[in-house]
Amino acid sequence: NVDDTKRYAGALGDPARMAANFAGVIAGNDSRNDIVVRGNSPSGMLWQMEGINIPNPNHFGSLTSTGGPVSILNNNNLAKSDFLTSAFPAQYGNGLSGVFDLSLRNGNNEKREYLGQVGFNGFEVGAEGPFSKTDPKKGSFLFNYRYSTLGIFNKLGIQFGTGNAVPNYQDINFKINLPLSSKVTLSAFGMGGLSDVKFEGNKEDTTGKNLYGSENENTRVDYGTGIAGVSLDIQTSARSNLKLTTGVSATKENFEGDSISTETRVAFLSGTARFRTQRYSFNGQYVYKVNARNSINAGFYNDVYQFNLFNKNVYQGQYDVINVNRDGSWYLGQAYVQWKHRFTNRLSVTPGVHAQYTTQGTAFAIEPRIAARYNISENQSINVGYGLHHQMQSAYTYSVETRNADGSINLSNKNLDFTRSQHFVIGTERLLTSNTTLKAEAYYQFIDRAPITKSDNPGSYSALNTGNSFAPDDEADLVNKGLAENYGIEVTLERTFTKGFYYLVTGSLFDSKYKGSDGVWRNTAFNTGYAANALVGKEWTVGKEKQNVLAFNIKFSAIGGRYLTPIDLQASQALEKSVQDEEHAFSQKQTEYFRTDIKLSYRREFKKSTLEFSLDLQNVTNHQNVFTTQYNRRTNSLVTQYQ
Repeated sequence: NVDDTKRYAGALGDPARMAANFAGVIAGNDSRNDIVVRGNSPSGMLWQMEGINIPNPNHFGSLTSTGGPVSILNNNNLAKSDFLTSAFPAQYGNGLSGVFDLSLRNGNNEKREYLGQVGFNGFEVGAEGPFSKTDPKKGSFLFNYRYSTLGIFNKLGIQFGTGNAVPNYQDINFKINLPLSSKVTLSAFGMGGLSDVKFEGNKEDTTGKNLYGSENENTRVDYGTGIAGVSLDIQTSARSNLKLTTGVSATKENFEGDSISTETRVAFLSGTARFRTQRYSFNGQYVYKVNARNSINAGFYNDVYQFNLFNKNVYQGQYDVINVNRDGSWYLGQAYVQWKHRFTNRLSVTPGVHAQYTTQGTAFAIEPRIAARYNISENQSINVGYGLHHQMQSAYTYSVETRNADGSINLSNKNLDFTRSQHFVIGTERLLTSNTTLKAEAYYQFIDRAPITKSDNPGSYSALNTGNSFAPDDEADLVNKGLAENYGIEVTLERTFTKGFYYLVTGSLFDSKYKGSDGVWRNTAFNTGYAANALVGKEWTVGKEKQNVLAFNIKFSAIGGRYLTPIDLQASQALEKSVQDEEHAFSQKQTEYFRTDIKLSYRREFKKSTLEFSLDLQNVTNHQNVFTTQYNRRTNSLVTQYQ
C-alpha cells in the first residue's frame, strides 16, 4: 500500500525502504535501499513497472545492482503494487529472490489538483487532472518533478553529513490515461532521473568520518535512467481481458577516479568507466475466468537488450588494464501459463509453467511452479509452494575480457548459462481479529549453476555476492558450478491501519551459505542470521471540527552483523591499497545493526487544500553501525567508517 511509504518511520517515501520492514527482507545499510531477500544478492530482484521489466529504478543506481541511495520512484504517483518473495508464480521470470511489480495510479479524472512538497527526496511539484472538465471519459494526466534537496540546501550553506560530496539529482514521473471506449483503454507512462556527485579526497578532512569518500581518492560519477511505455487494455469479453504493453528503457553510468599521493597530494588518473544500456520490450497478458472455480493467466515477454560497456584501470598514471570494452546485444524471450483451480471452498491450487530463452549463450529453461492453499477454518489457512527459477548474468559479467598470449581478446564469460534456484515454502496464516493477522513461513532455497572461478584456479569468488558494493566484479574464466543454500523461518504480526492505529512486527531467523571453486562452504555477503522490525503508529483527529490529524510513528530495527572479508594489512601496506584476504572470505562478522526512527506529522485540512508537516528523525539513539573497514595508506592503518 503506497500509504505505508508515507506513514512508516524511516521509509523516506521510498517503496524499497518500506519493503525492508517485511519478514525476510534485510536492509542494514543506511547508504542504499537494496532489497536483500532471504540472504540473496539484491541483483536477484526483478523490477517491473506497468507490466514491463525495468532497470534499476534509483538515482546513483549502478549497473550491477538494483538499489541506490535515492529512489527515482515517486510515491505520490504509485498505486498499490505487488511485492513477492521466494516461490513467486509463473507470471514472473529472470529473477532469483523476489519481485517488485509496480503500478502507477491514474490522475484525477474529475478535477485538477496540484502538489508542492519539500523533503529528503527533493523539492517537488506535481499536477493531475482530467483532459476535459466536463467529460471524465476523455481521460486524465498525472505528472511530478523533483530536484535534489541536498543540492539546493548546499547552495545555502547547509550540510547533511556528506562532506564536500553533494549529491545532485532530478527526476520526473508521469502517466496519461485515455479511455478509447467502454472496453478499451490506452495508457502512456514513464519515469526518468539524472544524478551526479563528486567525492574529492584532496579536499577531504582526514578524520575518516565522510560516509562515502576517501581522503586518498577522487571520484566523479554521473548516472541516468529513463523508462517509457504504452499499454492497451482490452476487455475482450465479460470473462476475459487482454493487455499489450510496449516500452523502452535506457541507462547510463560514467565513472572517473583519481589516486592521490599521500606526500604531494597530487592526483593522477586511476580508472574510468562508461556504461550504456538500452532495452526494447513488447509484452502481452491474457486473463480468462472460465467459471467460478477456474481461471487462466497466460502471457509473454520480449526484451531486446543492447549495451556499450567500457571500463579500465590506470596504474600509477602510466599503464592501462582494460577490463571491459564491448558493444553487444541479446534477446530474452519469456512465456508463461498458469491455472488457478478451486477444488472446494477450502482448497485451491495454482500450477503453472514459465519458459525463457536468450541468445546470449543460447540458454533455455523450463520452470514448473505450483502453489496450494487450504483453509482450515474461516480464520486460518496453510499454504505450500514450489518454484524453479533461472536468471541471466549481468551484461558486465558476460563482457569481462582477458588477453591471450598473442594479444588477442578472450571473452571467457560470454557463454555462461542461467543461474538456477529452487524454492520450497510452507506457511500458515491466522486471522486473530478482523484487522489483525499472524503469519509464519518456513523456506528452503537451493541454488546451483552460479558463476565461480574454474577448479584449476580455486578460490572463494561467487557471483552470488555481487551487489555487495557499488563496484562491478572483474572476474574472468567463470563457470556455472557454484552452489548455495538459504533456509529460515519468518513470523509476521500485523494490524492494518484501522481507527487511526496500526502495528507491524516481523522477525526472521535464517542462514545463507555458498560454495566457490575451492570447495569451502562460506557465509554469503548477506548472511546476517536474523532480522527483527517493530513499527507502531497512531493518529489523532484534532481541531474544532476534528478534521485535522496529528500522527506519531516509531520503528525499531535489529539486524545481525554482516560477514566481511578481512583486510590483509601487510599486503595492503606493501601495495599501498586495500587487499582482501580471499582465503578467509566473509569470515569477519560485523557488530549487530540497530536503529530507531521516529516520525511526527501534522496534517491540516482547508476548504480546497491540505497542508502537512512531518519530522523524520533517523537513528535517534545515534547508534554507531559499522559501514566499512578499509586500508588508509596515509595513516598506514585500517580505518572503520560508520553509518
